[in-house]
Amino acid sequence: MTETVLMKREGPIAVLILNRPEKLNALNYATNDRLMERLDEIEDDNSLRAVVLTGAGDRAFSAGGDIHEFAQSVKAGPDIAVKEFVRRGQRMTRRLESFTKPIIAAVNGLAFGGGCEITEAVHLAVASNMATFSKPEINIGIPPTFGGTQRLPRLAGRKRALELLLTGDVFSPERAYELGLVNKVVPHDDLMPAAFNLAERILRHSPVAAARIITAVTRGLNATITEGLEIESEQFGRMAATQDIHEGLSAWMDRRRPSYSGL
Repeated sequence: MTETVLMKREGPIAVLILNRPEKLNALNYATNDRLMERLDEIEDDNSLRAVVLTGAGDRAFSAGGDIHEFAQSVKAGPDIAVKEFVRRGQRMTRRLESFTKPIIAAVNGLAFGGGCEITEAVHLAVASNMATFSKPEINIGIPPTFGGTQRLPRLAGRKRALELLLTGDVFSPERAYELGLVNKVVPHDDLMPAAFNLAERILRHSPVAAARIITAVTRGLNATITEGLEIESEQFGRMAATQDIHEGLSAWMDRRRPSYSGL
């Protein structure tokens, strides 16, 4: 069988590639499950400190859920459809969102439906100037199911998100940047170098501090400011017990480059 999610190692960076180019990298159940397995591998490997996620081929990052497959789940009834399709997709985007190593999407083509929801969920994203985005679920009579009704309004604001969710219109990478969906738009040939550059700028710093920041931001987004400040304090407290904080402070006072152990 074809490997649905390829993984390559580039030093401390894991490159994950959604690998169904003949299906525009549509997210069938096997792809969702394999992506989760790949994330487990990366989480357990201390030599890997960041992830770049992209799609195979030049046409698509991901066209979203595999309609032919999940239509069969829908035919089996609401309970089966929610279990097999919705919950599986939501687990996947939640895993991406809460992963403690930074994940950067390199959006190399169309990012529709679930592909757009992956882009919403990951920590950072760089888009090719040839990328296109859409929330097209309404065209087949469903709402987004992998978190799109929740994350897009948080990124773009309620009215701008609802326009995209209710029309299903295609929008440009420049519009995705304006909405806060991606961090940067670059020429297509510069996409992977730009994603690696962003990862390398993060890798200069303590991996433990990066994990604490990701956790504080992810958990705090759904909290009140008071609760969020408690989360921030808790994450600092966890950091204060590490070797990396002492190395960072010593290096700053000694005017030298820190050497982090990740401990």
